[in-house]
Amino acid sequence: MIRIVLVDDQPIVRTGLRALAERDGDITVVGEAGNGEDGLGLVRELLPDVVLMDVRMPGMDGVEATRRIVADERLRQAGVLVLTTFDEDEHVFGAIRAGAAGSLLKDVAPEDLRRAVRAVAAGEPVLSPSVTRSVMDAVVRGRVDDTVLAGLTARETDVLRLVGRGSDNREIAAELGLSPDTARTYVSRLLTRLGARDRAQLVVLAYESGLLRPGP
Repeated sequence: MIRIVLVDDQPIVRTGLRALAERDGDITVVGEAGNGEDGLGLVRELLPDVVLMDVRMPGMDGVEATRRIVADERLRQAGVLVLTTFDEDEHVFGAIRAGAAGSLLKDVAPEDLRRAVRAVAAGEPVLSPSVTRSVMDAVVRGRVDDTVLAGLTARETDVLRLVGRGSDNREIAAELGLSPDTARTYVSRLLTRLGARDRAQLVVLAYESGLLRPGP
């Protein structure tokens, strides 16, 4: 059973998300909060697998709450999935940089919501096209820092490029002629070397380093 906490300042949104998330029986909502501060307290108390976090709330917003969850070693198992009303929201990019595992629009299809929760619980990133566009926009604005790549081997750089394109371990292995276990080892090594919490942050780094560029 995947245990989740809902954090949103609108009760009706929380009610809808609960109904959608629990529909198949393998996901259960163990707590709800109306702001980031209360949500952070619930996450520390209940230790959920996934936190569905609105990014725009009064008081402590979702970006700051995400940052504090990620910084707490006791909460390493809690993946944060941020929610937004807008297709392009700079707060979402801030939350991803703070350590969120992914993002969803609040009008997401029910099956896509549950699929995303399962993916985050399994440690996989969920990046919507709007987040990828935000990362690309950051590159266009000249925020490229290629020092991230300085300590990487050629093979590690290749793996980072493929992670940035959304490839999973099996696809990386096939592309580079590696075994899936070796591909997994390279990804784990990148997480450690780059100080990234998860694959979502590796995607951000791939763009911010200039390894991937805007374009088709």
